[in-house]
Amino acid sequence: MALPKKPRIKDAAFRRLLSVVVITLLGAGMLLCLLHTNSISPNPIEIDQKLDLDLAANVSLLAKSLNLSKQSRLSVLLEQRNELPPRNLDLFPKLAKDGIIIVLYVHNRPQYLRVAVDSLSRVVGIGETLLIVSHDGYYEEMNKIVEGIRFCQVKQIFAPYSPHVFNSSFPGVSRADCTGKDDPAKKHCEGSPDQYGNHRSPKIVSLKHHWWWMMNTVWDGLKETRQHLGHILFIEEDHYIFPNAYRNLQMLIALKPKKCPNCYAANLAPSDVKSRGEGWESLIAERMGNVGYAYNRTVWKKIHRKAGEFCFFDDYNWDITMWATVFPSFGGPVYTLRGPRTSAIHFGKCGLHQGQGETFSCIDNGVLNIPIEEVDKAGNINPKWRVHVYEHQAGYQAGFRGWGGWGDTRDRELCLKFAKMYHFAGKASQS
Repeated sequence: MALPKKPRIKDAAFRRLLSVVVITLLGAGMLLCLLHTNSISPNPIEIDQKLDLDLAANVSLLAKSLNLSKQSRLSVLLEQRNELPPRNLDLFPKLAKDGIIIVLYVHNRPQYLRVAVDSLSRVVGIGETLLIVSHDGYYEEMNKIVEGIRFCQVKQIFAPYSPHVFNSSFPGVSRADCTGKDDPAKKHCEGSPDQYGNHRSPKIVSLKHHWWWMMNTVWDGLKETRQHLGHILFIEEDHYIFPNAYRNLQMLIALKPKKCPNCYAANLAPSDVKSRGEGWESLIAERMGNVGYAYNRTVWKKIHRKAGEFCFFDDYNWDITMWATVFPSFGGPVYTLRGPRTSAIHFGKCGLHQGQGETFSCIDNGVLNIPIEEVDKAGNINPKWRVHVYEHQAGYQAGFRGWGGWGDTRDRELCLKFAKMYHFAGKASQS
C-alpha cells in the first residue's frame, strides 16, 4: 500500500497550531479536531488553512460516535478526503434533474476496475449524472484509475474504518486477536468465534463492513446525496455495464409505480448472474439481484430500520445477509423489476479480494471479450410490455443460518455504529 507522505506546511505559526489540536466550540461545549486536506496521493498533501466547520463537525462526530480506540493516520486523512467536492465540475457543471446517481464500490482489483470504467464511459447518458466511487482501503493504482475519469462528475469516498487501513488494531489485525479456532480462555486472546467456531478474518469481514458503511454514508452522510430522493444505482468493480443501461434503468424506474407497484427496486441484470435474460417481450419481476440494483430513499429507510438484523446475522456476505434475514423481515416478497435482456454482466472470475495484482489475472488470458449487440446499444424496454412475475425462485431464503465469518462482537458493534453515525446523539433517527 502506498502511504501518503507527511503534510508539508509552509506557515510556521499554522504548523505549530496543527501540532497540537485545532479546537472550536460548537453547541454545548463539543470539542472538534480538524485537519483539512486537498489530496490523498503519495505526493505531499497540502493543508487547507481555512477551517471548514461542516467538515469539522462531520469528522469529529463520526469519530466520537464510533468510539474506536485510535484512528490510524491514514484513516484520518481518508475521512478528510471524503469531504472534497466532485471532480469534472468544469466539464459537467449541472446534473440532470431526474438523474440516477451511480455508486461503484471497489477494493483492489485494477484489472477489473479498468474494464468497469471503460464500460461506463460508453454508457449513453453517463454525463448527466454523478458517479461516486467507494473504496475499501486506499490503493494508489485504484486511485489513479478513478482520477483519470473524464466522462462525468466523479467523487471518491474511502471507508475510513476499513480493516485495510488499520495495520495493528481493530478493525484490522491486532496481536491480541484470536485466530482460527483458538480458545480465548486458553490462548488469552481477544475475540468471539462465529457459529462454526472460527474467529474473524479482517479481509473477510471488510466486505460486509464496506457495503454497510457505504450505504449509510451515501444515503445519510454525503452532502451531494443525503437529500437525494430518487434512485441510486449500485455496481461493483467486476460489473460490465452495457451502453443502454442508464436509459433502460430510467425507463424501468418510470414504469415501476404502475407496472410493479410492489417492486422495491429496479435491476440491470437477472438475479442469476449466469443468465443473459429470457429474451421475451415482457418485463420481469423477481428477487432482487446483486448486479446493477437501484432503489430510492424510501427503501433505504426500510433497510436502515433493520440494522439489527443485518449486523447480527452470522454471514460475512452483505447480499446473503439481505436475502436471508433483512428482506424476509419486511413481511412479504421483495421484488425487483428488470428487462428481458441484461444490461450488465458480472465478469469476475475471482471472489473476495483476489486478483489484486497485475501479475495475477482473474480475466481469461488477461483479456475480457463481451460481445455487445446492436440491441444493447440503445434503450430496449417497451413500456407496453406486461410483467412476468417469478413467484418462487431458488436461492438463499429465510431460515438459512449463514456461512459464518461474522461472529465477533466487535464487528457487530461496529456495524451498528455505522448505522448510527449520521444520526448524532440526542437526534432521533431519521429512519
